[in-house]
Amino acid sequence: MAKISPLAFIDPEAQIGENCEIGPFCFIDKNVVIGDNNILMNSVTLLSGTRLGSGNTLFPGAVIGAIPQDLKFRGEETVVEIGDNNRIRENVTIHRGTASKGRTLVGSNNLIMENAHIAHDCVFGNGIIMGNSTKLAGEVTIDDNAIISAVVLVHQFCRIGGYTMVQGGCRTSKDIPPFIMAGREPICYAGLNIVGLRRRGFESSLVDNIHHAYRLIYSCNLTVAEAVDQIKAEVPMSKEIEYIIDFVSKSSRGIIR
Repeated sequence: MAKISPLAFIDPEAQIGENCEIGPFCFIDKNVVIGDNNILMNSVTLLSGTRLGSGNTLFPGAVIGAIPQDLKFRGEETVVEIGDNNRIRENVTIHRGTASKGRTLVGSNNLIMENAHIAHDCVFGNGIIMGNSTKLAGEVTIDDNAIISAVVLVHQFCRIGGYTMVQGGCRTSKDIPPFIMAGREPICYAGLNIVGLRRRGFESSLVDNIHHAYRLIYSCNLTVAEAVDQIKAEVPMSKEIEYIIDFVSKSSRGIIR
């Protein structure tokens, strides 16, 4: 049975799952679907088009499903879909999609810290940590298990690879490949995220192969295409190496250098 404060407003058309807690001064709009076992602390706003999975905790001031900050938006019916077991901290804003993709996607088991922003049509994976006041522009993609520190600004259409660590205060208008550390000003490749990879159980031989691949990409006077050819010739193939090759080969914005 849901535990709902009498000081919350819930539109009659909203769908509320089992065992939810909804605190005072929450606003839940029409065309909102909330799964089971969610906790909405006081003053959380869920606007039309929000789809919330199960087991999430939303802290005070979070606003989900506001219309995009995009002048091309014309009121089309779009959604923001959020998975399970996320912690969405104070004053986080996540906007719904535009006609471009129709939806903003946030996966499961993420920690999105205070005052962060996820803009329209972003694809935000699973197991991600996103620091305080970090801002993603429209149609950014973040792959699983990335760590993005505080006050990071990400240009629209960029992609950040999985298992990557991005230093606080950075700005990027390029793609950031997987398994690396990115930092400094201007942002650049700063080595492998070795500590993170070992914590995730990557074997030493695999870490060595990933390091070899990035030496070819970053340490030699090679184009990306040339580096990819040498990786295929020199580095034992695995799903991780294939991920790197696919990422850098398909990067439309180019990778950080």
